Amino acid sequence: MSSKSIDKWLIKGAHFFDWGEYEKAIKFFDKVIKKNPTNQKAWADKGATLINIGDCEEAVNCLDKSLEINPKNPLAWYNKGMALNECGRYEEAVECFNKVLSLDPNVEEARRFVSKIMNAYGIKDEVAVTTQVTPKSEMKWKNDEITLKIEELSKNYGNHLAVDRISFQVHRGETIGLVGPNGAGKTTTIKMIAKLLKPTTGRILLKNEAGELQDINKSSRHLIKLGFLIDIPAFYAKMTAYQVLKYCALLENYPKNKIDDRIDELLELFKLSDWKHEKIKTFSKGMTQKLGIIQAIIHDPDVVIMDEPQTGLDPKARIEIRKFIREIQKMGKTIFVASHMLYEISEVCDKIALINHGKIIAFDTIANLEKDLKVRDINCVLLEPIPPDKLDDIMKRLIMRLKPFLFDNLDESTKFNPIKYFPEKKGIKLFYDGKETSKGEILRVLVNEFEADFTVISYAQPKSSQLERIYSEMIIDYGATKISKSREAKQ
Repeated sequence: MSSKSIDKWLIKGAHFFDWGEYEKAIKFFDKVIKKNPTNQKAWADKGATLINIGDCEEAVNCLDKSLEINPKNPLAWYNKGMALNECGRYEEAVECFNKVLSLDPNVEEARRFVSKIMNAYGIKDEVAVTTQVTPKSEMKWKNDEITLKIEELSKNYGNHLAVDRISFQVHRGETIGLVGPNGAGKTTTIKMIAKLLKPTTGRILLKNEAGELQDINKSSRHLIKLGFLIDIPAFYAKMTAYQVLKYCALLENYPKNKIDDRIDELLELFKLSDWKHEKIKTFSKGMTQKLGIIQAIIHDPDVVIMDEPQTGLDPKARIEIRKFIREIQKMGKTIFVASHMLYEISEVCDKIALINHGKIIAFDTIANLEKDLKVRDINCVLLEPIPPDKLDDIMKRLIMRLKPFLFDNLDESTKFNPIKYFPEKKGIKLFYDGKETSKGEILRVLVNEFEADFTVISYAQPKSSQLERIYSEMIIDYGATKISKSREAKQ
């Protein structure tokens, strides 16, 4: 097999990855691995792809193979850290990110993840001793100080209460996700912060240049800068990207002598340099969304607020927008994202605020929200599919043996089938009681007692499905409580 053929397979795999067609990408990486098991890039790219489909344990295995061949690849160490973090192996993840920093101290995102994991999961400082950083002298306040504070904020449209006395606070450098169903009050909240709507009651406090919190509706003078992407951005179709961005920069009083350099810097970051002087009517939806994000940060704001930044985009464009949000995080910005797309939120946010019927019903890290989760699921990938003629017998024995650990009070579509088999993915999904001891016992049973029936090659909890279940349970619980209180009031 020629090296040219292998290179073509790697390129095709990379293209399918960029398009979000991960299963097809993996097929090409597997072709390379089959012909050349020592191809470090194929193992690394397969590992990165598996992270995106939630198969993090297998991703770790692939990245280990890659690192055996080339242990000085910082990107492979970084992706391994991401996979280990998804698997809940936090101390190992920190070690990987520290390895990245030892190879390349300029990878700020690795440093950010170490800090994030340590804060969220209480890992001791000595684990990440290489990540200690002296605060930059130009910082106006400490990272743990409040940048934005919402106090008892409400908004009425006639008799309709769209936002109902919500309160929360955002610290410098945090990325907060505001999550809720359509009509929950997300956009109304965002527009009040942007001063496009005036609150009925309550206060919005923002840091000013002196480092003090200031009510934005009483005075806008000397506040830190805000950048907004509200809904789907709309620009004058006959203007060019350069003209629009220069106009936005001038509106925000960005120094005139720095505007052109700033525009070039951001167009290059968002891969729109070739479109600088093209009319916006020729832009795709994804390109227009990128331009919307650029106009939100053109004036170098301290806080960036985005409402549904990935709405209506194809998988490739959503991946790119997620990547660009991470780029903004690297700049040290405080980011506030409203969305109903749970997976996208889970990938970029430090904390989640769940909103329903205008009320904040939960606000915390995903890890802390998971502690109240009534049911969790585990995905297992098998080496070979289960033969159809043996499937019923194996499933009955699985349910019988794992019954003490399974959750038996799910919704109607699931409760009579706490174990599901997906032949096309060679996968088993188990709904269990959420206990760490149960998780370990289930793995022991699968590996030891069903060894003659199948071989488990991956065993992991997908983070996005956990967030979906947190969201679902809290929305349902809140709705049930609201109905109960309504009935009591009528009686």
